[in-house]
Amino acid sequence: MLQSGNIRQSEECLTSNLQDVGVMRLARSSSASSEEESPTMVLPTSGSSRLKYISLGVLVLQTASLVLTMRYSRTLKEEGPRYLASSAVVSAEALKIFTCVCLVFRENNFSLWALNQLLKEEIVNKPMETMKLAVPAGIYTLQNNLLYVALSNLDAATYQVTYQLKILTTALFSVSMLGKRLGFYQWLSLLLLMAGVILVQWPTGSEGDSEQKVLSASSRFVGVMAVLVACVSSGFGGVYFEKILKETKQSVWVRNIQLGAFSIVLGFIGMMVYDGEQVSQSGMFQGYNSITCTVVVLQAMGGLVIAVVIKYADNILKGFATSLSIILSTLVSYFLLMDFQPTGVFFFGAVMVIAATFLYSYERQPASSSAIKL
Repeated sequence: MLQSGNIRQSEECLTSNLQDVGVMRLARSSSASSEEESPTMVLPTSGSSRLKYISLGVLVLQTASLVLTMRYSRTLKEEGPRYLASSAVVSAEALKIFTCVCLVFRENNFSLWALNQLLKEEIVNKPMETMKLAVPAGIYTLQNNLLYVALSNLDAATYQVTYQLKILTTALFSVSMLGKRLGFYQWLSLLLLMAGVILVQWPTGSEGDSEQKVLSASSRFVGVMAVLVACVSSGFGGVYFEKILKETKQSVWVRNIQLGAFSIVLGFIGMMVYDGEQVSQSGMFQGYNSITCTVVVLQAMGGLVIAVVIKYADNILKGFATSLSIILSTLVSYFLLMDFQPTGVFFFGAVMVIAATFLYSYERQPASSSAIKL
């Protein structure tokens, strides 16, 4: 059972991870014509650049909407059993696969024969390519379970501080695995972003203190180790998936079908392990209503949006988009759901996140020491 002080933070973090299977590639541009090192804003110069920022904007809105809808759905008081989160995950994966199949069908001029041939050629006849997607699917399944362990063994403050290390692990894996070059401003903005998110999600009131008193040293150790492994798996899994997408010519929709096939199997196993008794008693779709269906649709939509973000942006920028969505969902929650009272710490953290977002858009003009590469 999750502790009360962790509910708001856990919903936002778990929402991000349940739909998060994609990472993206940073499109950097630098001018070699100037010898002076002066900060310049990197502006979109092509249709793909515009689509990058559009997809990131849609991701912010989609993630914020999902957090708010999920929170609202879990607070509704209705007769009968509440819907199972594990069931919603499986349903969202099924819907995402169906949607991707429809998109591939459309790309093949609505020809069933062409669709069948393509899926057979890309999935069945290339088992090694398909098996590559088992790695990120397994990693994210492990990650989600680790987050539940961490939330059960840490107070909200410790959890939020340690979990934001995923921002740095993502950057480190992007540099080491993909050969990205991040300048001083980029590293500084990542540190600023991490600090800002910590402040934005810092627990209010005395709940955190009261929780911390009842946690044993062994529980805290288990919780910290779980969240650290989750941070590493988050960075590695995302960058690994990005590497697969960037190094092959397969359609991103076909890759999503391959990934979804593994994810739905692992998700179903997880549902039966954790909620098998409830499923056998009341069925997989117990407690479903219009709000639940909206949650499932938004979660499936998140997978599709992330696929576009993967193609035109990168995992680091996705981290900024997710951070902005946390601020947006929290403010909307205050005005509509009235279940959160923003504090000075929250607003200070929000300013830091926004400042980090703008800072990341700046880079120094070419210089031998302006980029750090592992």
